[in-house]
Amino acid sequence: MKTDIFVRVALLLIGLTALPLAAADRAPDRQSALPVNASYPERPVRFIVPFPPGGSDTVARMIGQKLGEKFGQQFVIDNRAGAGGTLGAAIAAKAPADGYTILFATASFAISASLYRDLPYDSIRDFTAVGLVSSGPMLVVVHPSLPVASIRDLIAYARAKPDALNFASTGAGTITHLAAELFKSMTGVRLTHVPYKGSGPAQTDLLGGQVQLMFDVIGAALPHARAGKVKALAVTSAMRSALVPDIPTVAESGVADYDASTWYGVLAPRGTPRRIVSRLNNQIVATLGSAEFRERLGALGFEPQITTPEQFADALRTDIAKWARTIKDAGIGVN
Repeated sequence: MKTDIFVRVALLLIGLTALPLAAADRAPDRQSALPVNASYPERPVRFIVPFPPGGSDTVARMIGQKLGEKFGQQFVIDNRAGAGGTLGAAIAAKAPADGYTILFATASFAISASLYRDLPYDSIRDFTAVGLVSSGPMLVVVHPSLPVASIRDLIAYARAKPDALNFASTGAGTITHLAAELFKSMTGVRLTHVPYKGSGPAQTDLLGGQVQLMFDVIGAALPHARAGKVKALAVTSAMRSALVPDIPTVAESGVADYDASTWYGVLAPRGTPRRIVSRLNNQIVATLGSAEFRERLGALGFEPQITTPEQFADALRTDIAKWARTIKDAGIGVN
């Protein structure tokens, strides 16, 4: 009789355990501190943002506020900036898998998996996908003096003058850098990378003509394009952006299958119970269905992305693999 009870309890616990990102991983999950019959959440939830306030932090606070309203518990933003976002991710990876610590992840999370050689966590095995929040393209923008009007023109110009064009980025290994490196590897053009410490200095030199082009996040680049201070040649996403439907994609401009979107999503420590992951995902999806929330995202250059945890896990694995190839081809690495 006792054996039968133990078996039933064990099966129940197994059925409630969320799968890690890596389906091949069969190591036992960390024991959750949350009782099986408890409602969730019963206390504030720690929402780790691995970047300083401002920028990515804005969307994290938006989604955290909405989750707090829907659950009736505060989602406390905990900014843990450092090491390209890996410091905050490491803290989340080691947190109890009880649903009371979640991570706000960006495209940098997928890049870091290959960029840093000695990460204190495994980007796939140590996390459970909760859901994607939004994605947004970058704009390929050039200084007005550059005699090009399209991506095809840019490729032709760069091939005629190898290494003559300088492209700015917000830092080595950032999405704005790797988007250009992916473009280089898919077209065979030779461009010179000029890294900056953030978007502001990079944009200043682009506007001044010290560098000729940049793959910049759409929210930062679009105002300058609309003012005529730079020329927008294409968006980097697979599909055209609803923000600028008249601007073609890089892919339809002659670089087939090119896609370098940036994104925001939510992850939890590996082993977080499936019922908690599902509850979080359901409320994220409900939030993304709000016209007011979608409008606020759009103003920042992002479009809502509704996914299941499984769909987000698949997309994350694909992104990690893509940037791993790009980083290897470009010979980029951080010790």
